[in-house]
Amino acid sequence: MEKTLRIKTILTEKPVNRDICVQGWLKSKRESKGLSFLDVTDGSSLTGLQVIADESLANFQTDIARLSTGCSIAARGLLVASPAKGQEVELHAREIMVYGWAPPETYPLQKKRHSFEFLRSVAHLRGRTNSLGAVARIRSRLSWAIQQFFQQRGFFQIHTPVITTSDCEGAGEMFTVTSLDLQQLPVIDGAVDFSRDFFGRPASLTVSGQLEAEAYALALGNVYTFGPTFRAENSNTSRHLAEFWMLEPEMAFCDLEGDMDLAEELLKFLISDCLENCAEDMDLFARFIDKNLLAKLDNVLRHEFVRISYSQAVKELEQSGRDFAFPVAWGIDLQSEHERFLAETLYQRPVIVTDYPKTIKPFYMRVNDDGKTVAAMDILFPGIGEIIGGSQREERLELLTARMEEAGIALENYQWYLDLRRFGTVPHAGFGLGFERIIQFVTGMGNIRDVIAFPRTPGSTAV
Repeated sequence: MEKTLRIKTILTEKPVNRDICVQGWLKSKRESKGLSFLDVTDGSSLTGLQVIADESLANFQTDIARLSTGCSIAARGLLVASPAKGQEVELHAREIMVYGWAPPETYPLQKKRHSFEFLRSVAHLRGRTNSLGAVARIRSRLSWAIQQFFQQRGFFQIHTPVITTSDCEGAGEMFTVTSLDLQQLPVIDGAVDFSRDFFGRPASLTVSGQLEAEAYALALGNVYTFGPTFRAENSNTSRHLAEFWMLEPEMAFCDLEGDMDLAEELLKFLISDCLENCAEDMDLFARFIDKNLLAKLDNVLRHEFVRISYSQAVKELEQSGRDFAFPVAWGIDLQSEHERFLAETLYQRPVIVTDYPKTIKPFYMRVNDDGKTVAAMDILFPGIGEIIGGSQREERLELLTARMEEAGIALENYQWYLDLRRFGTVPHAGFGLGFERIIQFVTGMGNIRDVIAFPRTPGSTAV
């Protein structure tokens, strides 16, 4: 009996003069002298497989002649060397079975280029297109490469909670999770009585797994968490999502220097792995999305990242002569236009900015000896801006407590976090990589909504 093979395997191994079976979806069809030439894809590769069906097949008139883009089929036959240009093998079908029809008058994807804006309106189908299928394959590969990178270096993966009672970033942009009846909320003193909720206190979807990862870094040494995070930020831009994935490693006995070293090593590893293992898909993006893509990626791999302090960055921006939309001054957070100027124009490579003012950074970052700055770092990429944010964590109980009080954080809700400083505290550091940001950079895609399967944004859940 013939063996069912994935098209990527067929195109790689080319098992010619063998009976095989292929299952997939029709990309296109053309007719010529009693023959139907079917371009079939199963999603395993950008390139499809040509299946040739002749009019002698029993269901040629009833089924094959009616096939159109999007129909799903199984084709059984002999795989042979192809005489046609641009393909090495083709399948001569002896049997074709139709699994499902896709009527051309209603099927929204046809053999033409669709805008990314339109494809977002059919997010459940857009993975069948060349570009979004390639994004999905690269996303899968990068996810695997992350696991490889950390497992090879002795890190342990930790699954941190999706539902949390801790606001890691302190921005308050969290989605509330409740089992209360929203039509009959219990109220006490004019406020919702969360003591009657499932957890007995307010709970939200997580914006970061960092705090919980710290707990396990101080038990296992080096750990990482990789999963979905959520931010209720009412921002409709090409750089923001309400649901996105974060990679967050935490390392015990590590300082800011070690944190930066690991982050730079990780980013170069991911880019190299993608170039090596996703060459066909990368070529698509280099031809149709960003013609400078491969040179841009090579530039990251060939150069060490520039490392400058926040104070140096502000000085460079002030002396640049640029008329920025947002003012530049010490003590004000850098905006996207500032970050991109540093990475794209001034240094023309990735830049790591360190030692930010403590007033613009979260409570958990370690205060430097000057008392004004913290041991923080942001990695800025050309075309993207910030791609990684990290810091050495504040391991000193007294200073951490003081920072939390300054920020107005209720200490009673974070006693477990303070315990990590009471019992066997050590220097430790970590960072967060926005997974969609690295996918954007690697593919050259301009909108972050196109590098995640189902983008969640204000007013839209995609499906």
